[in-house]
Amino acid sequence: MQHITFEGTHFEIGFHWGSLLAKRGIFILERIPFPLTEERAAFAEHCLPAYQAYFPQILEEIQGIALGQGCSALSLQAALFSMYALPPACHCSCFAVSNEEHILFGRNSDFLTGLEGDCSNMLYRFPRESNSYSFMGDTTSFIQMEDGVNEAGLAVGLASIYPPSIQPGMNAGMLLRFFLEKCATVQEALEWSARLPIASAQTFTIADRTGEIAQLECFAGGIEARFPTEERPFVCGANLFHTPSLREKNVPAIDTWQAQRRYETMERFLSRSAREMDLAAAQGLLAGEHGFLCQYDPSTGRDTLWSVAADLGQGLLFRAEGNPSRCAFTRDGHFCW
Repeated sequence: MQHITFEGTHFEIGFHWGSLLAKRGIFILERIPFPLTEERAAFAEHCLPAYQAYFPQILEEIQGIALGQGCSALSLQAALFSMYALPPACHCSCFAVSNEEHILFGRNSDFLTGLEGDCSNMLYRFPRESNSYSFMGDTTSFIQMEDGVNEAGLAVGLASIYPPSIQPGMNAGMLLRFFLEKCATVQEALEWSARLPIASAQTFTIADRTGEIAQLECFAGGIEARFPTEERPFVCGANLFHTPSLREKNVPAIDTWQAQRRYETMERFLSRSAREMDLAAAQGLLAGEHGFLCQYDPSTGRDTLWSVAADLGQGLLFRAEGNPSRCAFTRDGHFCW
């Protein structure tokens, strides 16, 4: 896993990143794992007004990357804005627990083994005048984030869902990054989710350092939030909708990498253990010690590429840079909130 630290404005960060890659002979548009079709370009063009209205800083970063790479910003937008809405998509598992002792957040990132070399842990430090929280995030898709924690102690993780419908708007990886940059609490993230135009389908597992947690299920045609109860102090999500109003929107006959089985593993363990579990127990769940969650056969081209477990109350974050059933979790000491 690559570890990269950025500091500066969005444009400065983008230009630095794009230039650095170019000097190494790495050109992003040559590494996109899908064709940049006219359909993707047209969809991205229709999405552009949403980013101009709600997240113009990300456009500045893309422009910086394009300048550093010597490529078209429109081509980068075609790749980035169409991800998640126009498959392929990630296949992941995520949960959050808030009990009397701990505020736990855990996520496995499951994807194609051929993209292991593109896994990155990125630390963004913005100047205060940027009105963006600094954050640390993990991704296979540069710019977009798939899980992360910001300096306010807000953690978010996504699990993509095959979209029953799409519309121009912001996709999963961009939405997650927006939450990290603009929100300090679960409530703020939920309020923004009701305002932002959503392009793709996904669940967001959201937790903050006060102990608030929520599971957000959303796509272009609907949005629902699930919350913990005293009897059930956890939330979890995989690659299917589970709220009653959205469950019927799941697209049948889609290969979800055993999403229902992974979801049931989390539900079963958390239902009996969430009230007493700690960070070590969260790591054990992610490592598949309590049922199927990461036990892929990598020879099939599928695997868990990284795993994150955090205790937001104690300011601790551990990461397994590979499948957690085979790789140890190590503490990340580069970021605190």
